[in-house]
Amino acid sequence: MDTAAPTNGAAEVRELLSAERIAERVRELGRQITADYRGRSLVLLCVLKGSFVFTADLARAIDLPLSVEFLGVASYGDDTNSSGAVKITQDLSTSIEGKDVLLIEDIVDTGLTLAFLLRILQARGPASLEVCALLDKPSRRATEVVPRYVGFELGNEFVVGYGLDFAQRFRNLPFVGTVASGAQRVG
Repeated sequence: MDTAAPTNGAAEVRELLSAERIAERVRELGRQITADYRGRSLVLLCVLKGSFVFTADLARAIDLPLSVEFLGVASYGDDTNSSGAVKITQDLSTSIEGKDVLLIEDIVDTGLTLAFLLRILQARGPASLEVCALLDKPSRRATEVVPRYVGFELGNEFVVGYGLDFAQRFRNLPFVGTVASGAQRVG
């Protein structure tokens, strides 16, 4: 569906992935993860802030014993391009040593943030460490990272909604879309 939707009167966002299409894909990912980790407990490691909606929906779609941890990182600020400098804004509250960990990302773009996270998390001694990304932009890779599970592959567009933001706005949209050209930045 390719429609423009009003967003609190501030700007228009063009829908790329509908709420229904996202929900179906999350259910598919949940079934695949359940099958792959059958017989094990799983730690879903939500990368804040953009992954919180995806993580919540994915957790409900996985039929396994699981726990959820949160890790805050920043690399975009209020810009549409990653600064390349990754900063931990909130660390884990429990150890992941010896645990099966599935890192949940909203989007993998250049791969720089993900590569950084995988290095620091691997050093903490998990039994396994894999990545599940809602969105993947392989054409933008600056470093070699490959998520094990991917919801959707995208081109080069800057996206918002379903937890993803632009300057902390649009996270509450139920779909993924792009801010319409000519829209004024607000906030």
